[in-house]
Amino acid sequence: MNFSLTPSQLEIQTRARQFAREEVAPLARQADETGVFPLHLVKRMGELGFLAGTIDPAYGGSGMDYLSYTLISEELGWADSSVRGFLAVHGSLVSLCINDWGTEAQKQRYLPRLASGEMIGCYCLTEPNAGSDAASLETTATPDGDGYVLNGEKIWITNGGLAHLAIVFATLDRAKRHKGICAFLVETASPGFIRQPMPGKELGHRAADHAHIRFENLRVPKSALLGAEGEGFKVAMSALDHGRLGVAAGAVGVAQACLDACVDFARTRRQFGKRIGDFQMIQAVIADMAAEIEAARMLVYKAAWMKEQGLPTTRQTSMAKLYATEIAVKAASEAVLLHGGRGYSSQYPVERHYRDIKGLQIYEGTSHIQRIVIARDVIGKES
Repeated sequence: MNFSLTPSQLEIQTRARQFAREEVAPLARQADETGVFPLHLVKRMGELGFLAGTIDPAYGGSGMDYLSYTLISEELGWADSSVRGFLAVHGSLVSLCINDWGTEAQKQRYLPRLASGEMIGCYCLTEPNAGSDAASLETTATPDGDGYVLNGEKIWITNGGLAHLAIVFATLDRAKRHKGICAFLVETASPGFIRQPMPGKELGHRAADHAHIRFENLRVPKSALLGAEGEGFKVAMSALDHGRLGVAAGAVGVAQACLDACVDFARTRRQFGKRIGDFQMIQAVIADMAAEIEAARMLVYKAAWMKEQGLPTTRQTSMAKLYATEIAVKAASEAVLLHGGRGYSSQYPVERHYRDIKGLQIYEGTSHIQRIVIARDVIGKES
């Protein structure tokens, strides 16, 4: 069993780390406070090959392996969860979903433009009455001549206000539950696509764009179908497998940022005549944090490796997402406490990490849902 990164993976990790720390991190506090996403970073990520990392170069991608792509999410998570979240939606939920399910015409039309950042993608699944229970969608797709008419609404759609392309999930028949769901590729300039910012102020990910989207008699052609009729639920779940891996890697990045901040603070902050890092209680916190982060990282890397081998990864991805986000929540809480009053202020990034990490416990399926996914796979179906 080889735990070493290949030269190619190390090069991508180094490039991602440099970008995250030199171009993303310096903007994170201002973006968090203003609530404005640093849009120029999208084209920059396209130039670096990050937006469609694992996609074939024939469609504008970089052709990298899944572990390399995961390393990018980890480094971006270290710097700014809002930017990392953008990539998870645009690159994993949208681009990889089109790559997996799209026709050749759909791939040729959209993937190169998504890879360059010319187009931004969003993923329209969550509704006011359909969150964890994705099969209870109320947005309808009504067959009409040579196409469909969409009506309904979506909430908490990341990138929704910025996107040029949306993957929209709607049902042909609510009584069929998951068997009635279809996925559609919808260009956001289409008549009847109405969007506005989500009300209120988010706890974290404040620089991310979160939209409330309505579809009012929005007409799409049959060529907009992603996958076949009734396969929308499969499309959605396969996309979430991609997205959850990015969330898990981002959580490792957040936890690592908290550990790095704690180590720096423990080395420089002095009380009672010595460094606080020389007190055993502080050492215990840092030791536990370091061990838990390494365990989470191994779960994430294993899931990425398995995906690269073409193996089933639903259980491993859910385990990685569950454990990484849970230990990152703990790391962020300990980091704020260890920093004392300084950790309670936005002058120090641990305050932002503490707010951001709660979102990662929720996005792409809550920790409760991950436990259900894992337990069902472990126990198996009744014979």
